[in-house]
Amino acid sequence: MSVTIILIIITVGISLYAWQNQGLTHKWIFHPYAIQRDNSWYRFITSGFLHADFMHLLFNMFTLFFFGDVVEYVFKSAYGSTTGLLLYLLVYLGGIIISDIPTYLKHRNDPSYRALGASGGVASIVFSSILFFPTLDICLFAFLCLPGFIFGILYMIYSYYSGKRMGDNINHDAHFYGAVYGFVLSLALVPAALPNFFRQIAGWQWSIF
Repeated sequence: MSVTIILIIITVGISLYAWQNQGLTHKWIFHPYAIQRDNSWYRFITSGFLHADFMHLLFNMFTLFFFGDVVEYVFKSAYGSTTGLLLYLLVYLGGIIISDIPTYLKHRNDPSYRALGASGGVASIVFSSILFFPTLDICLFAFLCLPGFIFGILYMIYSYYSGKRMGDNINHDAHFYGAVYGFVLSLALVPAALPNFFRQIAGWQWSIF
């Protein structure tokens, strides 16, 4: 069983349990104000295993399922099973943590702000896969499909400006910084991916024009 499937099983199990146990949600949710006052730094990671509702959980786990195995395969091929697995977890779990740092700095004095979900880690995995396979299609709503590198550009623009506006109860900053983290870390770990990234894009352009 792949580590991606194991992560999905754990996340689904914890999310389902938390929906029936609000005490766990209260203790594990990302709450910058509480973190600053009681040093509950564990919330940076535990909040990534909680989800607001079924659709939130389904979307994140569905996305992780389709992109996680690809990234996991690349790291295991490059570094071997054990090290590759650890590096894959560094991308995913690190994405959850790193993506929330700007949110923490922005909202640490706001008692009402809370966030939850694996979106930062999922964005990290998606953009790692875009680095390795930039011309593979990413489909939105099952009918609008774009090559990964074009989707990535549009996603980053949307997340950046949506994060500036705020107001829709979605932590777009986590999406943006998770994506940056996943791409940059994967590039640092597999430097040969960069020339291959441009070769694949050049090939895609040649086939179109």
